[in-house]
Amino acid sequence: MPPTENTPANSSTPGAGTPAIEFKDVEKSFGPTTVLKDLNFTVAPGERVTLIGPSGSGKTTILRLVMTLEELTGGYIFVDGQPLTHEDRGGKRVELPKKRTREMTTRIGMVFQQFNLFPNMTVLENIIEAPVHVLGKSKADATKEAEELLERVGLADKADAHPTRLSGGQQQRVAIARALAMNPEILLLDEVTSALDPELVGDVLGVLRDIAETTDITMLLVTHEMQFARDVSHRVMMFDGGQVLEEGPPDQIFNNPQHERTRKFLSSVL
Repeated sequence: MPPTENTPANSSTPGAGTPAIEFKDVEKSFGPTTVLKDLNFTVAPGERVTLIGPSGSGKTTILRLVMTLEELTGGYIFVDGQPLTHEDRGGKRVELPKKRTREMTTRIGMVFQQFNLFPNMTVLENIIEAPVHVLGKSKADATKEAEELLERVGLADKADAHPTRLSGGQQQRVAIARALAMNPEILLLDEVTSALDPELVGDVLGVLRDIAETTDITMLLVTHEMQFARDVSHRVMMFDGGQVLEEGPPDQIFNNPQHERTRKFLSSVL
């Protein structure tokens, strides 16, 4: 049965256990500007959590910290219970070896606002690059999986095309296929439709809905597509000023927000 307007695509709530992602006392500053302060939250394995809030509230920074594209100023991030970049040793915060951190991030895929495809490579070559050179897969195996992923995102006929020959929506679907080619346990999605023309948004969101319905990948999303957030999320978190103002199931956040700032924000975007 297709999801209703207020029901997540897969409404079964993920179980307890070791979190897929944990933020513990996380702080992030850019020079004198503090973007995140004393941030504590977890994402369960298989859970889909959407971060909403005004621009500049720290949402994208959260994703970039998990992907280690930004460095923590303080605190810790854990993936599957293991420290990602720093650990506590006898009360001292110690940075972990870069090699170990890189190995941890192979479990994580990220799709960006901009597509970041290699223009000199074909669509197929873009998708198999990391599985072959990072995961060590054979070119034959990586190619077979890439062709299956292109079928899944509706671009089976574009394998030999170059990204510059594709529409923005097609490029973003290739970027999603590229992220999935790494068989991630965690998928980070950063405003993946914000750079698209409005008529191209639906195809990309359709692919992501399919992933939500048919996989158990943990998803942490930043989006201004409120209907999409309502459809696919187990939990929605409202951010402002680098802090969580409130969180809860989509029904609660969208239909009965408790915080005045949340009500104002939703009235401006809905």
